[in-house]
Amino acid sequence: MHPIILAIESSCDETSASVIQHGKVLNNVIASQTVHHKYGGVVPELASRAHQKQILHVVNEAMVSSGISPEDLSAIAFTRGPGLLGALLVGVSFAKGMAVALGIPLIEVNHMEAHVLAHFIGESNPSFPFLCLTVSGGHTQLIHVKDHLTMDILGETRDDAVGEAFDKAAKLMGFPYPGGPLIDRYAQSGNAMAFQFPNTSVPGLDFSFSGIKTAFLYFLRDNSKANPNFIEEHRNDICASLQRHLISMLMQRVKQACDQTGIKQVAIAGGVAANSELRKSLVAHAQKFGWTSFIPEFQYCTDNAAMIAIAAHYKFLQNEFSTLDVAPLANLQIGE
Repeated sequence: MHPIILAIESSCDETSASVIQHGKVLNNVIASQTVHHKYGGVVPELASRAHQKQILHVVNEAMVSSGISPEDLSAIAFTRGPGLLGALLVGVSFAKGMAVALGIPLIEVNHMEAHVLAHFIGESNPSFPFLCLTVSGGHTQLIHVKDHLTMDILGETRDDAVGEAFDKAAKLMGFPYPGGPLIDRYAQSGNAMAFQFPNTSVPGLDFSFSGIKTAFLYFLRDNSKANPNFIEEHRNDICASLQRHLISMLMQRVKQACDQTGIKQVAIAGGVAANSELRKSLVAHAQKFGWTSFIPEFQYCTDNAAMIAIAAHYKFLQNEFSTLDVAPLANLQIGE
């Protein structure tokens, strides 16, 4: 069977819709929310209101640009979680209403599993099994991907996600939100060995980034006492050094996972997968240790509906449909 599916993503601050036909993504419409910038982070209530305003226009644009009529759709897919509850509710409710109106099935998608499956949108796809380092503002996970719909978490953060560590560090330096990409940009002109930070690793394959955030706070405080212009004068070196440290913490765990499992196919996914140093580091490790690496296009790193669409495609083929009483789950876990 060759399904045509409309997918909707509304887990945080991106309202997105995508149409997939016969396993090929036709478009990826994304409306970003700028209202959060002045608050230094995403405000849940404002996010849900923005989704309400944008979702009809975004879905309409996806349908028109795909050339697909609503009557041709085989199913409606949506992000069930994890994410902001109010934001998820907008997408779930819209998907339910459209599915009922058209008399077609619903497909719920796990947001984090969709990040992994973004690697199957293009032509160069990993084969099974492979490892995926999924990194974002809310999650840091090492995932053993057995097939399109079977994944196990090998390790995850015990406290903060690496994306949050980047953004909080940027905020401490006075950068506007979102600050993670700014750290990446300034790091390009900095000396990554200028400053050293403590290793806050935990046993096993789990991650921990709360300690490095605290250490970075004290680092800035102490140096700024001695030199009030410390951050301004050493901005690029600070960014490069912190970025190198965070990425090395990630890659250390990836190397451990490869050694433990014997798997040599390694992918990255999620918003932090857009980080230039992480992308370079993965390629370098692959060359050194004989891995095959997979890096998604930038548009499929951040939250988007194309990844929801490709995940829904595989669920459709397995007849994995949802009932109309399905509700969003803010803390949905992989495998649930």
